[in-house]
Amino acid sequence: MNLILSDRNFDLSVDIPSTEFINLSNLKIANCIGCFGCWTKTPGKCVIRDDAVKVYPKIAASDRVLYISKVKYGSYDTPMKTMLERAIPVQQAFIRLLHGETHHVQRAVVPKRAAIIGYGDISDEEKEIFTQLVNRNASNMSFESVRVLFAREDTLEQTVRNEVLSWVK
Repeated sequence: MNLILSDRNFDLSVDIPSTEFINLSNLKIANCIGCFGCWTKTPGKCVIRDDAVKVYPKIAASDRVLYISKVKYGSYDTPMKTMLERAIPVQQAFIRLLHGETHHVQRAVVPKRAAIIGYGDISDEEKEIFTQLVNRNASNMSFESVRVLFAREDTLEQTVRNEVLSWVK
């Protein structure tokens, strides 16, 4: 399954089989409250009952993901950052060693190929920080491979379309 998570809507005019597009800006997703109920009270399920509970299982089950987010201060903008924080139920409270670093044990998470498109008026410093953030999080997100791309707002739809079309080649 392919999953496209975006903080804005797109008309891709591309039909890729087994691909779902989710516009996070249309969903009601509350902030994580850090209660760790998804690890202790309801393992694998967030105790907050909103639209996030429909999204994070799709993230876990996807073997290819495309995240599209405006870059703010070298990080994901609020809609994407909130969703990714709410995806913690796909991890377990247990720790494993991976390449000499500690990372959470995944809960039935499919290893995935990932592309992350950051867009906006982004400075070189923000690009560097964002790329480091994505690469540091890649192990916790079960990314087998990850590519970070940048686009201006006026070229974003074409950048997304080009990435999605590369999936069928």
